[in-house]
Amino acid sequence: MAQMESSLADAMSTIEGAVGVALVDYTSGMALATLGDNHALDLNVAAAGNTDVVRAKLRTMEMLELQGAIEDMLITLTSQYHLIRPVTGKNGSGLFLYLVLDRKRANLALARHRLARLEADLEV
Repeated sequence: MAQMESSLADAMSTIEGAVGVALVDYTSGMALATLGDNHALDLNVAAAGNTDVVRAKLRTMEMLELQGAIEDMLITLTSQYHLIRPVTGKNGSGLFLYLVLDRKRANLALARHRLARLEADLEV
């Protein structure tokens, strides 16, 4: 648990424009860990809602018989970017990282790169 919290703290401190980050179990829709500004958004509600997004994309890929896996998903809002990155480590099946960025302060390419590195190093 400490490693998860440390990883989320690392995301908040090293990713410019980070508003919030969560590690989410998409089988249950529950956030396992969250960190960020709860006044800007409720990360637990966002985790549950984005679980539906991940499940819908996985179902669509299955119906279309698409090979491969989701690398990441980007939702662009007028004031924020929302990044979803499935965890691919041996114990990460069914989990995703969810990162919310302030669009005015964030560098999207760098945020994606750092989130991918965080996901690769994450031990669940």
